[in-house]
Amino acid sequence: MRIGVFISETWGEASDLEELRDRARQAEALGFASGWVPYLPWSLDALVALQAAGQVTRRIELGSAVIPTYLFHPLALARQAHSIRGDLGDRLTLGVGCSQQVVIETMHGVPFLRPARQVREYVEILRASMQGSGQVAYQGEIFRVEAMFGSPGAAPTPLLVGALGPRMLRVAGEVADGTIATWCDEAAIERVIGPGVREAAVAAGRPDPRVGTVLPVVVSDDLGEARRAVEEHFAIYDQIPRYRRMVELGDAASAAAICAVGNERQVRERVRAFESAGLTDLLAAPFVVGADAAASRQRTLECLASL
Repeated sequence: MRIGVFISETWGEASDLEELRDRARQAEALGFASGWVPYLPWSLDALVALQAAGQVTRRIELGSAVIPTYLFHPLALARQAHSIRGDLGDRLTLGVGCSQQVVIETMHGVPFLRPARQVREYVEILRASMQGSGQVAYQGEIFRVEAMFGSPGAAPTPLLVGALGPRMLRVAGEVADGTIATWCDEAAIERVIGPGVREAAVAAGRPDPRVGTVLPVVVSDDLGEARRAVEEHFAIYDQIPRYRRMVELGDAASAAAICAVGNERQVRERVRAFESAGLTDLLAAPFVVGADAAASRQRTLECLASL
């Protein structure tokens, strides 16, 4: 299992470019396999962030988790991704997903229609843009493209799909390179997420897919304080139907219970349980507790890096 870490703040105040660069350097120095950036209403642009991280690192894989497909035309996103690939080379991984209705429709005024179909066609167009043929021709149910398309950085790039249900898992397995799930415990990974994306990949004749999940992690000796903080911060996710459905796929009682909380030994055991469940990529999102946020984050990073 590859262990990666978010290098742009996910749960607190947004990281600026200076902090992101510092965290990217640190992640690489600690030996993490990958560094990830989110796409949030209050965050840096994901691709700008990845380019900035790539300029101060040499080895670590850098990925987005995940860019909303409804907010960018696929050829526009493809051009951005191919352009920064000139800096990152084969370290770039592009994670995309449909997001959710409240973000797309309510916040941005874009119709949230047929998300699984939309993401499938989106990924197929991204794939076509990587061929370097000078044009992209695609006739789908949603997208119809007949365009000149060239980019100096165009080359095959890993594509992961944010998937929370059976239709999107099929998309992730059939046309992408795997999935990034959210709010899934070990049982959900073992019983639903892993089998769903792997069976789809086998049926489509594609290579064994990556199975990733975003996991909040906090290492602390004060378990009472840590659990109270986690429960308070993540209670809102139990009120969001799509996330609540994901929680219910596993054995956890709540979103907060999915988080890896404990001392070093307990967190290591939890991470190994995800590996035993079939996870190939852990996208750790450190959650800080206590008065010294920097020390809290550092302890969590060092624990994860030791694995």
